[in-house]
Amino acid sequence: MATNLAINQELLNKALAISGVKTKKETVNLALEEFINRRKQLEITELFGKMEPDANYDYKKGRIKWEAL
Repeated sequence: MATNLAINQELLNKALAISGVKTKKETVNLALEEFINRRKQLEITELFGKMEPDANYDYKKGRIKWEAL
């Protein structure tokens, strides 16, 4: 879907240089993905302290044993 946007060229050029991608389109798409991921992370952090811990959760079960590596 083609969309015309008035994007700040200075910001776009900085993002292009930092991102390591080759095109402006890739830069904008990457920036949107990172923005969405960051907002999702913020939503998750808002849940801290609002949920009761699971008394049956075994945190040791998920650990990797060094012998297995």
